[in-house]
Amino acid sequence: MSNITNEGLILACSAIGAGIAMIPGVGPGIGQGIAAGLGANAVGRNPGARGTIMSTMLLGQAVAETTGLYGFAVAIILMFANPLLGKL
Repeated sequence: MSNITNEGLILACSAIGAGIAMIPGVGPGIGQGIAAGLGANAVGRNPGARGTIMSTMLLGQAVAETTGLYGFAVAIILMFANPLLGKL
């Protein structure tokens, strides 16, 4: 009745999983935009604290970016390395 093979099903589910794994990439983009805006606002209010504000903002952005990078790594593994195909 159906011509779906086990390999085709795993590849389709891996593609869907890779798409879902990229959803965490939205959060860091929004968070970094907010942080940059608030950092620019803080420097505008207190130019003397520019170095401290910028270093704290950049550290926060680097930490926020890790969730997006982890999601990207999972998506790449699912699409290209695909550990599930070896289980057939």
